[in-house]
Amino acid sequence: MNRFNLSALSALLLFSSAAVAETVFVTLEKDNALAVVDPVDGKLIKTVPVGQRPRGIALSPDGKTLFIATSDEHTIKTFDAETLKQTGKLPSGEDPETFALSPDGKFMYVSNEDDSAVTVVDIAAKKAVHTIKVGVEPEGIAASPDNTWVVSASETTNMLHWIDNQSRSIVDNTLTDPRPRAVAFTADSKQLWATSEMAGTLTVFDVASRQAVQSVKFDVQGVSSDLIQPVGVVIDKDRRYGYVALGPANRIAVIDAQSFKVEKYLLVGQRVWNLAFSPDQKRLYTTNGVSNDISLIDLTDHKVSKSVAVGRYPWGVAVKP
Repeated sequence: MNRFNLSALSALLLFSSAAVAETVFVTLEKDNALAVVDPVDGKLIKTVPVGQRPRGIALSPDGKTLFIATSDEHTIKTFDAETLKQTGKLPSGEDPETFALSPDGKFMYVSNEDDSAVTVVDIAAKKAVHTIKVGVEPEGIAASPDNTWVVSASETTNMLHWIDNQSRSIVDNTLTDPRPRAVAFTADSKQLWATSEMAGTLTVFDVASRQAVQSVKFDVQGVSSDLIQPVGVVIDKDRRYGYVALGPANRIAVIDAQSFKVEKYLLVGQRVWNLAFSPDQKRLYTTNGVSNDISLIDLTDHKVSKSVAVGRYPWGVAVKP
């Protein structure tokens, strides 16, 4: 084998090794389990029991700990991200569904829908250290990358609550379109994107002024407007594109993050809920609750490359390098 072929083979092996190392974790709400997926081969590796009605999921910044909200057990469980063995529990308040981690991984902010509150948890101490009263039915929640803000979206109040991360107090409330479901900051912490399930819209807020600067209305040809229910939202680190899951419309909206124009809609599985990037942001993974699968989207050409059956009612998704 000549030197060129050896070099090519080495590069291929390095690429394959890096690709195989990537793992997709999916919470299965009706199976009370976690699905573990190899996205390169497009195969379900295994499912692991994790507790009653798992929904929200996140990885610690160092990638060593997996956090899963087991709603019917009223707790958030911690797992070793390699062995998937449970390592502990965190106090979360009643019926935890969604939560956000601080950028340094020291604190967790949990939405408590039944209590109209956000619970602040010291992760190392495994202790709830603060409770912040917000509007009715808080669900979507996000912490800004610069560690300045935590924003909680209350579905029934139709409001975003801007919580100062240092004082842990609300300093502003902003009305948004009906039934906000998810919020996400851009990587530079300058914008906040909020989806509205009932209005079928996305609203973009300027973080400095905490005011809406853009509204995006979704319109999918051949799909009834009442089926267009925006939920999960993510924006790439370079703020080139944003992606919104449109629920029972079974589509992902691809949005130019500079002009805020919808470039295309991608057909995925049924009742798409949540989204997560691969570590290199070359792929996007979606959880499709009714079709019991996840979709793998190639972001170089914005095409759905495959779907993987994972189990009953996939809800949350996290990706480990």
